[in-house]
Amino acid sequence: MPIEQAPRAGGSPAPTVEPHPVLDSYYPDTAQRLRFVRGLFNRTAHHYDRINAIFAPGSGSWYRAQCLRRAGLRPGMRVLDVAIGTGLVAREAVALCGDAADVIGLDLSEAMLAEARRTLPIPLIQGVADSLPLADASVDLVTIGYALRHVGDLAATFREFHRVLRPGGAVLAMEIGRPSRPFTRRLTGAYLGMVVPAVSRLSGGGESGRTLMRYYWETIDRCVAPEVITRAMADAGLEQVECRTDYDLFRNYSGHRAGVPTP
Repeated sequence: MPIEQAPRAGGSPAPTVEPHPVLDSYYPDTAQRLRFVRGLFNRTAHHYDRINAIFAPGSGSWYRAQCLRRAGLRPGMRVLDVAIGTGLVAREAVALCGDAADVIGLDLSEAMLAEARRTLPIPLIQGVADSLPLADASVDLVTIGYALRHVGDLAATFREFHRVLRPGGAVLAMEIGRPSRPFTRRLTGAYLGMVVPAVSRLSGGGESGRTLMRYYWETIDRCVAPEVITRAMADAGLEQVECRTDYDLFRNYSGHRAGVPTP
């Protein structure tokens, strides 16, 4: 697990927990990761939904809604969807909340925000997960859908999630993880690492679409273990932290801020 030292309030160092090592076939060092990720998603935003449909035919929408229900999302709650992309998670959140004004979307990529704006009449903000431009204790649920591997620092990200949550609020991080069973791992690697990138390129995504899905798989394959993520959540102050795995592939990380939820 790559660890760097960053200054903490008061002068003592705080560990930086990267979600995966530097992938030098895409960017040379950690400092260039943010620029690479932003550029990649800017180039692929206009055909991202088509690529996603290839990757998860027929299952994405209902599964995201199921995860949000399990996290306790209900009408009247205020939601921050981090790394909103084209709005795949936020769209389900709006349907469950019943009011588009209660869901806020945030993304690093301005092109992704433009795509989300075409179909979602919700507040949208450009920003990064580890430095959220929101007030303390301002939302009831923070979600991040299949993008935790793209943040710069898991520790800082979860500290920010904890900061913006109201007492009793929850975090839901949906992820794809490296399967534990050898056969499933080989099958997933062949599908996500070879088939999906090739089809993405041929279906209109071009070389950028192929690169996106190759990068997607490599970040999955080299992501830190679930216990590293749950430890970062707990160290950030979140309670009742757990990781739920579905189908030996989909992982849902959840945790809560201490306190009684606002009625």
